[in-house]
Amino acid sequence: MDAKTFDAKTLLDSLFDNGILFESGVDGLYGRSGTFEEVIERFEGIVLKVGGPDKATRIHFPPGMARAALEKTGYMKSFPQLAGCVHSFMGDERDHARLLGMMESGEDWTQMQEATEVAMTPAACYPLYPTVARQGPVPAEGLLYELSSYCFRHEPSKDPARMQLFRQREYIQIGTAVQVQAFQKSWMERGRRIVEDLDLPCEIEVANDPFFGRTGKMMANSQRDQALKFELLIPVTSIEKPTACLSFNNHQDHFGQSWGIRFADGTSCHSGCVGFGLERVALALFRHHGPDVATWPVKVRHALWGA
Repeated sequence: MDAKTFDAKTLLDSLFDNGILFESGVDGLYGRSGTFEEVIERFEGIVLKVGGPDKATRIHFPPGMARAALEKTGYMKSFPQLAGCVHSFMGDERDHARLLGMMESGEDWTQMQEATEVAMTPAACYPLYPTVARQGPVPAEGLLYELSSYCFRHEPSKDPARMQLFRQREYIQIGTAVQVQAFQKSWMERGRRIVEDLDLPCEIEVANDPFFGRTGKMMANSQRDQALKFELLIPVTSIEKPTACLSFNNHQDHFGQSWGIRFADGTSCHSGCVGFGLERVALALFRHHGPDVATWPVKVRHALWGA
């Protein structure tokens, strides 16, 4: 396939035809083959090896978090279009009979559900901040964490690089502004090296989050002006608009202020994270090296499988 004509539909069709992804009937929600999962596992192994010397505290959170915690982060102010909350049926037998009747008649039965205390996790690091806040003052040397989680963002699309449920591997630094800046710079260098070793074309550029509404445009401009967010971009479904596969973020003291994360002297902590979009990296590998991993370049197979 000519790289210039390769698009989202072509890639998605190729992944379906070769049994790498499987349709679910919902855009952005796919089954993954064993091969696809193995590529992700091998890539994660590389990331963990590179980050291993940092001796980060490793935590795995579930794909759901406390709805109250999501509200406190300010996520709904900035990204209401992406958020998802878990709803459940809480009625009695009479309500249940009504629900079943609505389903049989094709009515919208979801109105019979109510919001639970659980929200879908939008980014792997979000459940971390209340956890750190409960542990007391942050030591002077700061704290470093390594996280992994499934995440949810409501943006249904036929672009396979925009899945609604996807995984992130993250490293998070909590400490001073200087510590966070050094962390971000270090991972930008390491992240580029990891991707280049997989024979993937990439560029790192200043970026901004998809803040919502008119105020969001000002927030996005401010984020770019201060160079708080960078993305490592790889052409996956478009040459003109490459996909962000790694993200390097400086939150300043936003989460420190929101959760009261402080040093012993009362100073509010800064935080920063690097996020690896695991499905996106896997898609980039299949996009650039083909659907058959046995034919991938020796350099790439050696990096992933050691052979």
